[in-house]
Parts: sequence; structure tokens; C-alpha cells
Amino acid sequence: MLAKLMDVFFGCWHNHYSFPMTVRSGKRRSGAASLTGTYVVCLDCGKELAYDWTEMRVVDASERSRARVRELATKQAA
Repeated sequence: MLAKLMDVFFGCWHNHYSFPMTVRSGKRRSGAASLTGTYVVCLDCGKELAYDWTEMRVVDASERSRARVRELATKQAA
């Protein structure tokens, strides 16, 4: 808990991203890629962040966003 609090105040703000990368089907996915299939990497700290290719933005891990991502994933699969 103390580490999370320190990260809020002194952690990385994730301002510099890599180009979005999409994981091919059949390959093992990281936690960030498992949400949307596409992720970006923070070039400052190396953290992988889920990326929504259709909206061109990083997706946060809140429950509301996960529901939206699931909706998009099922729409694309159909």
C-alpha cells in the first residue's frame, strides 16, 4: 500500500509511448494486451498499457473501461 501511495506522488506519468503493438492470435499476451489485443509501452518506465486502436487512446484499467473494451472486442469478432 505504501508503494502505491509513493507511486502516485513520485511515479511515472507515462507521457512518452511507443508505437501501438498488436499481439498476433495464438501467442501469449501480457496483461495489457489481454484487454484489447493492442498495447503501448511507456518509454520512461517500461510499463505496458492497454491501447484502444479505434479510439486512438490508452485505456485505463477501471471496470467501466473494461466493460467498454469487452463490448468492442465482441463487436470486432462478429
